[in-house]
Amino acid sequence: MFKIGDKVVYPMHGAGIITEIQNKEVLGVNKDYYILKMPMGEMKISIPVDKINDMGIRFVAEEETIHSLVDVLKNSSSDSPSNWNKRYKANLEKLRTGDIKETAIVYKSLYELENSKGLSMIEKKVLNTSRKMLISEIASGLNIKPSEAESMVNKLIDLN
Repeated sequence: MFKIGDKVVYPMHGAGIITEIQNKEVLGVNKDYYILKMPMGEMKISIPVDKINDMGIRFVAEEETIHSLVDVLKNSSSDSPSNWNKRYKANLEKLRTGDIKETAIVYKSLYELENSKGLSMIEKKVLNTSRKMLISEIASGLNIKPSEAESMVNKLIDLN
């Protein structure tokens, strides 16, 4: 399993670091919990050790995988459903996988839609969630500050 100091991704929340393993009593049952510190948002999350696989938690992507996102962010174009409700559900499913490439695809497609047609409030929330997830994992995987990862993403999708 994981150990203290491991960098992991918690789907829908982003990348964090396991800072400790605690034994807690919850509803009369003692369980071990990973304590995950999320650098973006400065929050701590307790995750039951025995549920870690069910939650899709994985190690942060390798540098090579992160660098492969350049093609996704620069070149991919959206082929997502035109119906916002179907698109919303499809994008949430992609984000729930926790896969960095899927997260990048969601972010890129919603970013393009936002700039061409605009998004509903609920899709803007998915856009922001995917952006935070992407930036947190890039920052963690490349050992850079979140602001540097954000700048990198901005340059790749021509925000600047």
